[in-house]
Amino acid sequence: MPYGNYSKENKVDLLKEHIIKDAQFLMSNKYYSDANDATVNIDKQPVKVLVIACNTATAYGKDYIEEFVKKTNSNIKVIGVIDAGVRGTLNSIKKDEDAIIGVLATAGTVASKGYHNTIVKFKNELGYTGNIEVFSQGGIGIAEAVDEDPNYFDKTLKKPRKDYKGPDLDGDVKIDKTLFDIYNFDFENSKMLCDTEKADDCSILQINDAQNYVRYHLVTLMEQIRQSKTTNKLKSIILGCTHYPYLTDEISVILKELYNYKGKDGQYMYRNFMIENINLIDPAVDTARELHEYLKEETLFNPNGTMKDSEFYISVANKDNANNKIDEQGRFIYDYKYGRNANEIQEYVKVVPFSRNNISDDILTRFQEQIPYVYQLMQNFSQKNSKTKNIKQEDKI
Repeated sequence: MPYGNYSKENKVDLLKEHIIKDAQFLMSNKYYSDANDATVNIDKQPVKVLVIACNTATAYGKDYIEEFVKKTNSNIKVIGVIDAGVRGTLNSIKKDEDAIIGVLATAGTVASKGYHNTIVKFKNELGYTGNIEVFSQGGIGIAEAVDEDPNYFDKTLKKPRKDYKGPDLDGDVKIDKTLFDIYNFDFENSKMLCDTEKADDCSILQINDAQNYVRYHLVTLMEQIRQSKTTNKLKSIILGCTHYPYLTDEISVILKELYNYKGKDGQYMYRNFMIENINLIDPAVDTARELHEYLKEETLFNPNGTMKDSEFYISVANKDNANNKIDEQGRFIYDYKYGRNANEIQEYVKVVPFSRNNISDDILTRFQEQIPYVYQLMQNFSQKNSKTKNIKQEDKI
């Protein structure tokens, strides 16, 4: 359930509530064996450091989590991805260098100005004297396509649907028909949904593919930079959402296309505004480095521990909550998800171990290809949890 749209739907208070609940879970010992389990298990290990591995949650919730941790009389360190990502980005730029830093993030993260403000703050604190400009693009639909949210991506569809929430020809987030050649959308296999057979004649057009979402937003970012008439060049893009690094290859290919794109006058349209090999910054790398340094400094490593004992949990809609409105896929209905209000404290979700019952095969395949070691750790934990669950059921019998 990506957090990036809560601010767009004016539900920031509800978002903060979710973020606090996440921290509460990590610090507690409670979880469910699966979505149908009515009894809470109380044998989860509590944490010694809390990493907010979500840009939106860092932007809107880090201060609140730290306040919550303080109220629990805990000294748990809270590390967020934004500060670490900005440090990593600035490390790739010389102190006197002129550069544009692009921020590709969720709409919520962009609206928070978390990256923009942090870049300006660190630039001044660390003594950067060059002309550093920041251009941000809210990647509506990218994270949702990676997560297979049907309001943004549904591979079973062959034609447009009414409940689509992504960029289109007439909405607030508009697909510009004059930029069709530059978008270079892939229409094969219903990756774009049109109400006519010819793409040029569409009166309804919906993006239905993660790469096409990336195409739309990168072109929009480059148009934003070009129309600003800056004399600076884009040198780095911060992938300001933890979903985006899964699309690093696609992003690189599209940036190369834009670098080589010629307009009708035969001139390169974007070369004056971007370098050829743009540095893609994954804040997760710098966050992991910051975490490692902290654990080392505080002597918090467990010499007897093993990565093979890693545990992986996920939130799933609580079917036992009569107030929840859930679709056939077990997801919250969009209007219900964003229609809820803060301070209506209830158990909307159950936190359960990762399994093939709550992660799609497409996402698991992406994990297997791009983070194979973590994928194997997930498999190990899922199998271990399944055995434990069977033992508990036998005990009840």
